[in-house]
Amino acid sequence: MRVVALVPGGIGDQILFFPTLDDLKRHYPNAQLDVVTEPRSKAAYRVSKSVNEVLAFDYKDRNSLADWGNLVGTIRDREYEVVITVGQSWLLGLFLWLTGIPTRIGYQGKGSGFLTNSVPLKSSQYAAVTYHDLLQPLGITTPTPELAVNVPKPDIEWAQNEQKRLGVNNGYVLIYDGSSWLSKPQAGDTLYPVENWQAIIQDFQTKQPDLPIVVIQGTNDEAFVRSLRDSAPNLKVTAPEDIGKLAAIIAGASLMLTTDTVPLQLSVAVQTYTICLFGSTDPSKVLPTSDKFLGIKSSTGKIADISPKTILEKVWGG
Repeated sequence: MRVVALVPGGIGDQILFFPTLDDLKRHYPNAQLDVVTEPRSKAAYRVSKSVNEVLAFDYKDRNSLADWGNLVGTIRDREYEVVITVGQSWLLGLFLWLTGIPTRIGYQGKGSGFLTNSVPLKSSQYAAVTYHDLLQPLGITTPTPELAVNVPKPDIEWAQNEQKRLGVNNGYVLIYDGSSWLSKPQAGDTLYPVENWQAIIQDFQTKQPDLPIVVIQGTNDEAFVRSLRDSAPNLKVTAPEDIGKLAAIIAGASLMLTTDTVPLQLSVAVQTYTICLFGSTDPSKVLPTSDKFLGIKSSTGKIADISPKTILEKVWGG
């Protein structure tokens, strides 16, 4: 069976779709699973264990009829038997109908008249479960699997060498609050203020002076990291260059402190204890129910308004 999934959104959205792909592969082990996603999100599939091929299409661009026609042609040439779409629009529904794929699955709503099967969109639940609902027309009604990633061996070896370089072989606290791995900026959100992070780091160093603190630096995060090191010179810095290495370095951490960015979903996937700061996003939609993962939501919808004291109380169990 050949299946293609159309999954718009950022890298974090792709990782939340992994359980759907993994469960489909488990029920149909010989199926070929391909994904059509945005160019910025192709990197997510470096750590997918179920996808054969990733095609790029910028859903948010001002695509001409010719652009859509080219995508229709590409998909028709591959002779898929099933298509699963996360997006909802009249145009997308029409496009799927034009592909001629016999089984077309999506959510009820705009464009669903062009589908052969549709399921209710239950957007109030955990996103991975909402995606997994799309498998119901294929007879898959088992519980949604946990997020999981397949980290390439070279990336694991890189992380092991990086831990040796940093001198953090016995565990560390990992911090990320930058823009390089930003998955989906929310209206009204801001990055967490540097002075608040400085207060948190100082508290850690006072109470647990032997516990290393490592900050992740992306390509756009130099100023943020520099500011943290100005007040904490012994802060350690790592700069993984791709999502596999990022996942591997997160897997070795004792605790992850982050905002709602890509590292959050990787931390969930590798089962690292995680505290995440949220602005306008409802934590229950992007975090599974687990003692390992804690979301702290701002009462004002702005991450900056969460006090360091609130975060530290959660860290130390106060």
